[in-house]
Amino acid sequence: MKLIAIGDNVTDCYVDEGVYFPGGNAVNVAVNCKKCGAEKVNYIGVFGDDDRADYIRECLAEEGVTCDRSRKVYAPTAQPRVFLRDGDRVFGRGPRDSCQHLFAIKIVEEDMEVIKCYDICHTSCYSNLEYELPQLQKLCQVSFDFSDRREETYLQRTCPYLTFAFFSGSDMTEEECISLMEHVHELGTRVVGVTRGADGAVFYDGEKIYRQGIKKVAAVDTMGAGDSFIAGFLTAYGDGKSMEEALDYAAERSALTCTIRGGFGHPHPDEQK
Repeated sequence: MKLIAIGDNVTDCYVDEGVYFPGGNAVNVAVNCKKCGAEKVNYIGVFGDDDRADYIRECLAEEGVTCDRSRKVYAPTAQPRVFLRDGDRVFGRGPRDSCQHLFAIKIVEEDMEVIKCYDICHTSCYSNLEYELPQLQKLCQVSFDFSDRREETYLQRTCPYLTFAFFSGSDMTEEECISLMEHVHELGTRVVGVTRGADGAVFYDGEKIYRQGIKKVAAVDTMGAGDSFIAGFLTAYGDGKSMEEALDYAAERSALTCTIRGGFGHPHPDEQK
């Protein structure tokens, strides 16, 4: 399976510890697909002009992910803040006017020539790429992470162009998850999944409801666990594994990510502590 991820790159700033980690949904999925054994992985994003952007690119190169079609702009890298409160991770807003906030990617002909060489293109609600979905779905299968976005107008805007849709639903009952998945499938998406934290995940392919439990580990950090689940699933399912096999592998990869700090490691001192 060959995957290209298009979208966000950030540095997750662990304020209490004075370190940051490379991250962002698109970056995390790309790196973890490579870790899962994907044949080829590429990333297209908007990089800032600061040291943080350079570090993210270094980490991608180290992990075997190319990013030659990415853009560079005169703006700082997004820096979401992470605090430790009573043992839980609490997220705070970082500085505004970052490259992630100010710029969106326009897919041009040269990008299309690259994208069509891949089996799956992954993006998300964090990537400002909704308007490009009609074009992307003509080039390859499209995977989309909705996080907790479920408003009807957004679903109608995006779901007709997707092959895979992933939602975060820790606040939802199983019945609510099934209703959402059936609706998204009716809108045109082939495979729909909802991850529910400690309650595992439920998936739907138009014929059957699948349930996947979590893999218990000595967790040190849940950052990027959902992205690792997506990467594990896409890699296994894209390589022809059954739905059950792909979900079990996804749960293993998600659990493994919980045993490291950051989305995929690579801590860097944060002088702005």
